[in-house]
Amino acid sequence: MDQFLKDESEKLARSWDRHDEEWLRRYLVAGVEDPRLNAQSVLSRHFLVDAITAGRFGLLMAQEYRFSAVMNWLTALVRRPGDAAGLETVLYALRRRADNAEGIEIPLFVSQAFARLPAAVGDLTVPNYIEAFLSGTKLAGGQVLLDEPSLNTFRNLWSQTLGVELRRSLVGGIPFPTVPDPDHHPGLNPDLDPSPPPASARSDGARASVLEAACGSANDYRFLDAYGIARLIDYTGFDLCEKNIANARALFPGVRFEVGNVFELPAADCAFDFCLVHDLFEHLSLKALEVAVRELCRVTRRGLCVGFFNLDEIREHRVKPVEEYHWNTLSMARTKALFAGCGFAVQVIHLGSFLRQQVGYDQTHNPNAYTFVLRRSSPSQ
Repeated sequence: MDQFLKDESEKLARSWDRHDEEWLRRYLVAGVEDPRLNAQSVLSRHFLVDAITAGRFGLLMAQEYRFSAVMNWLTALVRRPGDAAGLETVLYALRRRADNAEGIEIPLFVSQAFARLPAAVGDLTVPNYIEAFLSGTKLAGGQVLLDEPSLNTFRNLWSQTLGVELRRSLVGGIPFPTVPDPDHHPGLNPDLDPSPPPASARSDGARASVLEAACGSANDYRFLDAYGIARLIDYTGFDLCEKNIANARALFPGVRFEVGNVFELPAADCAFDFCLVHDLFEHLSLKALEVAVRELCRVTRRGLCVGFFNLDEIREHRVKPVEEYHWNTLSMARTKALFAGCGFAVQVIHLGSFLRQQVGYDQTHNPNAYTFVLRRSSPSQ
């Protein structure tokens, strides 16, 4: 690694190390970033589920997109001053198929979702999470206590259905994608890795290997685990911040979390089937961005799912240094071309447009949120 990247690495590490462990543990797992509701987190989970189950759960995925949009609207509603007290009025209006609850306008996609619930999806039933949320959310001492069971609706549904998938695989049913070497447990440095492989990992290579860059304090892995996805993959997460990795290992002591640098990954070419990345690339200098993309593409055999928080349809990147890191606005076209140059076909998903097309939701909190779904143009064997 050259000196420029070493210097940038040190600055990035300092930017995160200045926070205490508890702050890092809570970061990006609540509010609009709650992975249960955040559409980019939902998309990354679906990316993995789609790959490891041969695309058999499209109908359940469509239901979860609607859930994400509806619950984001509802949780935003209860946080508005005065509106939390009107939840019973909103529920009454929905039951009467009204579009207004004493001055609270109810979007069409919410009333349509309410009318379609509960919904049958194969052998599963999606309950009326809207009614449950409006009935179960309470005000106590001026604080809004959200109804947790309704927020966990799809955690329970996915855990149930993927548990069935796991049992099918164990009794000789539909196999999951295999890694190239059946004796290989991927890791950033398998020879020196002090962390054992996941307790559920099998030595016959039946699980697809997944690398997560900038994994934080297991921010999204917590939900891969809770939703039943972690049992179906061989996971490695890495982060530049030692405090994040300490948090992640404390939460999941049997899972492979490592301190690692995206500019120089000690892993072989195509070592991992899939790679997940959220909210990383905008924080890098343009030189470091190119190196990071090349490295992640180099070690990924089949596909990546990359979440961006500040991408735009502009000709050139807009560089904005902030203290010891960056808060850039990246050009969608140039970023897409960077991945394409590494041999990956790119599907660009603008979250606002995606949710509007899927469910009619046009109030996304971040108009610059994009997700790239990438597949290697010529899959490596």
